[in-house]
Amino acid sequence: MANDIHVNELEAAAPAARGRDLPLSEAFRWLAGGWRDFTKKPWLSLVHGIGVLALSALTVAVMFAAGWDHILFPALSGFMIVGPLIAIGTYEKSRRLAAGEPLGLRNVLFGPARSGGQIFFVGLILALLMVFWMRAAVLIYALFFGYRPFPGLDQIAPMLFTTPIGWAMLLTGTVVGGIFAAFAYAISVFAIPMLLDRRTDALTAMGTSMALVWNNLPVMLMWGGMVLTLFLLAVATGLLGLVIIFPLLGHATWHAYEAIARS
Repeated sequence: MANDIHVNELEAAAPAARGRDLPLSEAFRWLAGGWRDFTKKPWLSLVHGIGVLALSALTVAVMFAAGWDHILFPALSGFMIVGPLIAIGTYEKSRRLAAGEPLGLRNVLFGPARSGGQIFFVGLILALLMVFWMRAAVLIYALFFGYRPFPGLDQIAPMLFTTPIGWAMLLTGTVVGGIFAAFAYAISVFAIPMLLDRRTDALTAMGTSMALVWNNLPVMLMWGGMVLTLFLLAVATGLLGLVIIFPLLGHATWHAYEAIARS
């Protein structure tokens, strides 16, 4: 058993030793592949997207009901941190399409991860990162505006965009949030597909994911920018765009994993 795990760890880490030197245009190929997967039995992807939309809407409603609207924006940005975990179903659909395996709602929702519960360890780390980011956002607000009550969403925009202190807070929040997002992106973008696809442990998968991102940095920065752009587009539609955009990005991320981590 120990020897099998050791071999699996070596197999998982092998691609990390080199960069693929992929062109930036490769990211668009991943997106096109994701769209092809979306259009094959599209109702499976739409069910996933509707579920993500319902969960997001419920979360926003609970935050307003509990008076937590002051952390709405950090929570929305933190959504990108835990997004790779929520996208497991789309990874499984793309994997099954590529392997020619049976494809149904039960297969996608309850298909076993090859690494078992290791995938939930990564999920726990991502959830903790999101909590830490939201706490950091509250502290940043207090640092610049003191302990004054949150003025409400209708007044916060003028405070942020028309005052020097608001600009300083936005800059600081963007830098700190970017650090959280970059770390979460690096450890999870390939780790969760890897744990779904092969037998390895969470720490090996996260370390391999970071190495793969670093060794393929230009195209991975391009892909990260595309993910961010499409997510902002979904937010601009009042989150309705998540129905299509979220599963599309999940399928496309699987193609990124195939291109870099499986080759």
